[in-house]
Amino acid sequence: MSKATVTRLFTGSLIAVGAGAIAAIVAVWLAIESGVFVMSGQDIVAVQGGARAFVLLGLGIVGGLAIAGGLIGGLIAWIGALLNTAQLERKTWFLVLLLTGIFNFGFIAMIAYVLAGPDGTAAAARQPAPASIPA
Repeated sequence: MSKATVTRLFTGSLIAVGAGAIAAIVAVWLAIESGVFVMSGQDIVAVQGGARAFVLLGLGIVGGLAIAGGLIGGLIAWIGALLNTAQLERKTWFLVLLLTGIFNFGFIAMIAYVLAGPDGTAAAARQPAPASIPA
């Protein structure tokens, strides 16, 4: 997977997570403000049925699915970045991406990779082909 593909996938994933979070927050906020959620202090104790409740529930579900899709896309982008940097002669970027991903700092490493990381597919294309032995 090329760096351009990884960058597009990672950026799209960030947009999906952001849009999903906004949709879910708006759905909960509207449900609280419109009385769909019956509150007792800080707790939701009941849900008032009706068309508004189903619309807000649908918006919340769509938001959750967008977040889940964005997280899966981010994971795929991280794996693509690992495969891309594994093709490099020096394995520094590969190790940084791998270890930060394992220790839950992969988001920071992916931002660094997208902004300043090398493209392993370009490096693999530049290497000369091995000389063939004439028969």
